[in-house]
Amino acid sequence: MGERIAVIGAGSWGTALVKLLSANTERTGWWVRRPETIAHIRTYGHNPDYISAAQFDVGKLAMDPDVHVVVRDADTLVLAVPSAFLKGVLDELGKEELRGKTIFSAVKGIIPQTNQIAGEYLFEHMGIAEGNFGVICGPCHAEEVALERLSYLTIACQDSDKAKAMGAALNGRFMKTTLSDDIYGTEYAAILKNVIAVCAGISVGLGYGDNFRAVLVSRAIQEIDRFVKAVHPIERDINEPAYLGDLLVTAYSTFSRNREFGTMVGKGYGVKAAQLEMNMVAEGYYAVKCVHEINRKLKADMPIVESTYRMLYEQKSPSVEMRLLSDRLA
Repeated sequence: MGERIAVIGAGSWGTALVKLLSANTERTGWWVRRPETIAHIRTYGHNPDYISAAQFDVGKLAMDPDVHVVVRDADTLVLAVPSAFLKGVLDELGKEELRGKTIFSAVKGIIPQTNQIAGEYLFEHMGIAEGNFGVICGPCHAEEVALERLSYLTIACQDSDKAKAMGAALNGRFMKTTLSDDIYGTEYAAILKNVIAVCAGISVGLGYGDNFRAVLVSRAIQEIDRFVKAVHPIERDINEPAYLGDLLVTAYSTFSRNREFGTMVGKGYGVKAAQLEMNMVAEGYYAVKCVHEINRKLKADMPIVESTYRMLYEQKSPSVEMRLLSDRLA
């Protein structure tokens, strides 16, 4: 991996990753779309739009609103763009600008235009080799990184040297990293846990208790296991932090945007109203439709995903669906 790392995206995850990387590298590139956001960060040392508790040494940041400039000056890119917008960014860059780059995805969703995870899209459409691609996943909330609470990340890459180098760039006083070579399973699991968190949130909004959610989450990890085995059948321990740990923190934490979104739906908000109220992207909303469509071919047993899909996209009553789902989980 080259010396210069750049983060593409200035949302919560992009902001948290820049905080970590800039602590360990002399210069961190950062694509921030809005010039006024860059001006604010340079003046006050924090992102005004996302997790403003994260403070930066601005002298170590190479921010630019032109994504082409940021990519040109970097050897390694970390993608932190919401999945709904990722295809547009990658297509704007094109194959030539990405040639020779190592790319890590911190995206927690599926590209809706193609129903592909970031890695699959990069391999098929952008000419990136599997050995030049990696995944950065949890269990980890961006907000706790900003608060400098002890956190853990999993770095998945089939090139162990690149995984180690990215791990070293992210490790620090309050961050520990572990390594994996499961670039498919970790990325899909990071997406599916968002769907489960939406469902868990709906149960909160409907007044279901901790006992129900304990069963929901324990059944959910089995559901995730069935899906990732169908997608990429390799030997993996689904109880590792990258899978079970990430599911737990997303389904239970009040920092979880997907859980918050689901809670609002359970309380009676419409999907659009909940999205407007949050003013943030809940990846699970978009992911559940993509997973539903992918699973038409795979035919994995996914009762939680399918119930969540019906509540969000077929306008089925959350109270009725949750009652039916509770019978399936027994």
